[in-house]
Amino acid sequence: MRWVWPFLVLLLGGLFWWGMQRNPKELPSVLAQERRPAPDFTLPLLPPYRAEWGETFRLADHLGKKPILLNFWASWCYPACYEEAPVLEAFWRRHRDQVLFLGVNTQDKEADALRFVAQFGLTFPQVYDPRGRVGVDYGMYGVPETFLIDREGRVVKRHAGAVDEGTLEALLQEVR
Repeated sequence: MRWVWPFLVLLLGGLFWWGMQRNPKELPSVLAQERRPAPDFTLPLLPPYRAEWGETFRLADHLGKKPILLNFWASWCYPACYEEAPVLEAFWRRHRDQVLFLGVNTQDKEADALRFVAQFGLTFPQVYDPRGRVGVDYGMYGVPETFLIDREGRVVKRHAGAVDEGTLEALLQEVR
């Protein structure tokens, strides 16, 4: 019986070490692998976006018009979310006629999210999901994480980590 506890500690330690060696970018997304329909949601828009987009954003209302790039982020996600925010904004300004960007602020305080939005001058719509419910529906592992939804409303790609210009170009090519 004495060997049970050391064995369990070694086993759990080994599993932890193995898990830490995995690259989150390589973790699969069943939604993207099987091109499943994007889970619908309705979330409140952050106040700066309400004049243009309304009080709430329902994903289903925007499906079928153009591809959607769904980006999950949080103000506490440093440095990755801070690195990708200006890249996302610049790409959105150049390609807004081809793809709809939607930011999903998740598991954050609204005041902190508003400071982040102001700091980066984000003009693409941003919704607020303080409990992270939508991220769970999408199988999100952590922030930042980006999902590409095609014109038919199917999730076709998932990108874990900060996106760069090349990644965004490749995602856009997927749905042209």
